[in-house]
Amino acid sequence: MNFKFYAQLLDSLTSLYKISKRMLSERIFNISDQKDFNQIALEIFSYQFQHNLVYREFCELLNRTPENISELKDIPFLPIEFFKKKIVVSGKQPVEIIFNSSGTTGATTSKHYVSDLEVYEQSFLKAFELFYGNPEDTVILALLPSYLEREGSSLIYMANSLINRSKHPESGFYLNDLENLQKQLKKLDKSGKKILLLGVSFALLELVENYEFDLKNTMVMETGGMKGRRKEMIREELHHILAEGFGVNTIHSEYGMTELLSQAYSTGNGVFNCPPWMKILIRDPEDALSYLPNNKTGGINVIDLANINSCSFIATQDLGKKISSDTIEILGRFDNSDVRGCNLLML
Repeated sequence: MNFKFYAQLLDSLTSLYKISKRMLSERIFNISDQKDFNQIALEIFSYQFQHNLVYREFCELLNRTPENISELKDIPFLPIEFFKKKIVVSGKQPVEIIFNSSGTTGATTSKHYVSDLEVYEQSFLKAFELFYGNPEDTVILALLPSYLEREGSSLIYMANSLINRSKHPESGFYLNDLENLQKQLKKLDKSGKKILLLGVSFALLELVENYEFDLKNTMVMETGGMKGRRKEMIREELHHILAEGFGVNTIHSEYGMTELLSQAYSTGNGVFNCPPWMKILIRDPEDALSYLPNNKTGGINVIDLANINSCSFIATQDLGKKISSDTIEILGRFDNSDVRGCNLLML
């Protein structure tokens, strides 16, 4: 047996596989229209059906295969709870990092096995640039104490990368140093620089309860719920308190989760927009395989094409409604679902 020949053949196949995956990744981040999105989504479904054993078993239970699926609406969405009990990966590439969800003490958390950090970095950077411009033009202040206190947070990874790319020496993380943060924030705001304050909800509330602000050049973005630190409140109440406390007209929001590699953003009023490679569908709470029209509340299904090495089709426990084909309102969580640690308030 010619072992050298087979070794060379394996190397060639591996190289072709990497080239093919890289070409698909490039297509993902250059989607031009809905037709393009649908085509790539169907290709990724076929790929993940073949190479993701957990997802394939789930699809087969529903009798959904690439042979009998030709439309986006027929693709099965994997319940997000699978990330708590299974290793959800597509392919056999080595895992580069494991992201862990936050949660209440003793609760089972989700694990996202990421085999290509470059794809994640492309996703969050391109989305940030799409909605907020080049991070080099922005001073980024991150108030994320609950995330900094644990390991494996995808939000910390993203925030750290954006801070490093901002090129501003004032950019950085704040754990519980609210006094220095408020001084820095007021000083920077007066300087006329473009500022983004990214914070977890309970910490932002604590900041405005202890200090007075009248910000003119700062965007305030909340990234999630109370983490068990305070009573939950509806988004409108939270944003009203924060807007008054910081002296701004609107509060921005980020919608993402450990199990995804993409984020949707709201620049105010709780209405979110997705980047071109991400789409949200609203499933019927009474029939998980059916979808609702605009302005009807149901469960949120997320298509995240950047999640090519895991699962791009995820059924969350979040509630929402589509305002238009491109915008969505996030409303809360299904009753009796786990209190998720990332990016959503409880109703």
